[in-house]
Amino acid sequence: MHLREKFLRAKVAVSGANFAVAETGTLVVVESEGNGRMCLTLPETLISVVGIEKVVPRFADLGPLLTLLPRSSTGERMNPYTSMWTGVTPGDGPQDVHVVLVDNGRTHVLADPVGRQALRCIRCSACLNVCPVYERTGGHAYGSVYPGPIGAILNPQLRGVGSEVDASLPYASSLCGACFEACPVRIDIPEVLVDLRTKVVEAKGASAEGVGMGAMGWLFGSAGRLGLAQRAATLAGRLSRGRMPRNLPGPLSGWTNARDLPAPPPETFRDWWMRTHDADGTRRDGSDR
Repeated sequence: MHLREKFLRAKVAVSGANFAVAETGTLVVVESEGNGRMCLTLPETLISVVGIEKVVPRFADLGPLLTLLPRSSTGERMNPYTSMWTGVTPGDGPQDVHVVLVDNGRTHVLADPVGRQALRCIRCSACLNVCPVYERTGGHAYGSVYPGPIGAILNPQLRGVGSEVDASLPYASSLCGACFEACPVRIDIPEVLVDLRTKVVEAKGASAEGVGMGAMGWLFGSAGRLGLAQRAATLAGRLSRGRMPRNLPGPLSGWTNARDLPAPPPETFRDWWMRTHDADGTRRDGSDR
């Protein structure tokens, strides 16, 4: 009772908004319980903090969005409580309304041709409902108010990939694509995840994996170099007599911590082909294989 009386005497309320209409200045809050409506209509002063991506051009644009949101989130035909207010109505609701439009990195996201699609999100949670990673880790693992697949692509764009948490979020996915299939506004979350992984690697600079992939590119770029490397590997395999080390040394150890190091074959494919085939490609033993 004491808390209720204290709440009823509050003079100022701070809220967010699901949508804001540029044409009319209308603010929209969508909820299931009705608590938001009570909190927003009792105080004399209302401060609404709204991300710029929540702004829609016309009032008519709310129709499809207000239909899409509950169906994608909870499977309901319509939302139980949808509150709208446009400015001040004398004697009804807040008499002093302030709207704070928040950028906080959103303009930077908008400038990214791949990542900007994340700003289409209507916060329906459809991607969270189908994500196997979110199912097992929960929302607190994402270090932000934006969890799940959408959080894995939105947080690193808003805050950058400089921190350990934000650099790890693009990898918090199996890239199964279930989030993209469930998304009602067609945000290709796997595409953005892969793009962000590239940015994380570029931000970290040189790495053992990057150096290794560069070396492989140089090696596979020449048939002569590849042939020499294959012969060297088969020679090492014969000399080791199957006793290959289980872990590679130094910075390469990360690769073998979770992978077996296979022993090189005693003969390369090229040597086997030259030994068993004629110049025209037919088998010397007359068989078809």
